[in-house]
Amino acid sequence: MTPDMTPEESRQRPRIGIPWDTAEAEATHNSRKISEYEEAVRKAGGEPILLSLSKPAELQSTLPSLDAFVLPGSPADIKPADYGAPDLGLSAPADPLREQADRAILKSALAEHKPVLAVCFGCQLLNVYLGGSLIQDLRQETGTKTPHRRKDLTPEPNADPQHPATFEAGSRLEKIVGGTQAEINSSHHQAIADPGKNLRITARATDGTVEAVEWTGDSNWVIGVQWHPERMTGDPFSDRLFGEFISAARAVRKSAAETHK
Repeated sequence: MTPDMTPEESRQRPRIGIPWDTAEAEATHNSRKISEYEEAVRKAGGEPILLSLSKPAELQSTLPSLDAFVLPGSPADIKPADYGAPDLGLSAPADPLREQADRAILKSALAEHKPVLAVCFGCQLLNVYLGGSLIQDLRQETGTKTPHRRKDLTPEPNADPQHPATFEAGSRLEKIVGGTQAEINSSHHQAIADPGKNLRITARATDGTVEAVEWTGDSNWVIGVQWHPERMTGDPFSDRLFGEFISAARAVRKSAAETHK
């Protein structure tokens, strides 16, 4: 709740569940990165609810009270065995608690038709959860020269590199962008290879790297983005993306309220 908001105004906001980005961050109460997602949700009109990775029973009991979910980025990688690939030794260590939480969230959200905005690692987990696969390291496996993270540049900059993305005509993202081109930031070394079931690729970088997927299994608002819109403060596209997400969550909250009248 923001300082100038009444309790009633806070209750009317859609409740957006956000799992901690890593088990270590939760254990040490390091909220530096997760606070960026919370602030983006608040700015767009939602009420962020931070979800524990270490208390699965508490997570399960909280899920029904939430209207939508943001799956944040993480420095962890998903084990290649989870998507049926040999381990090439290019992946960062996995974060089992984070993966368990995301899978529980996705199972609930897809079953209950609640919106999901999956960011970077969250996008990759969404894809693997639905049976898709990943590129374990873009530079090693594709030879791309496009910088997708700070380490790809020498000297390493203080800010994320940026590059253009092209959006599929008729996609949700193309409508949010208001066109087929936009500049996005980048902070990843893995990406989607084959999309999971009912996921449509709707954005690519100039080197062909998948930058976004959208759910096609039903009308539910589920989008996975490989970039970090929560870090693009003041960017109109990023603001609209979070705004559309919160609008979808608000519709879910309204529908639930009418059902229980």
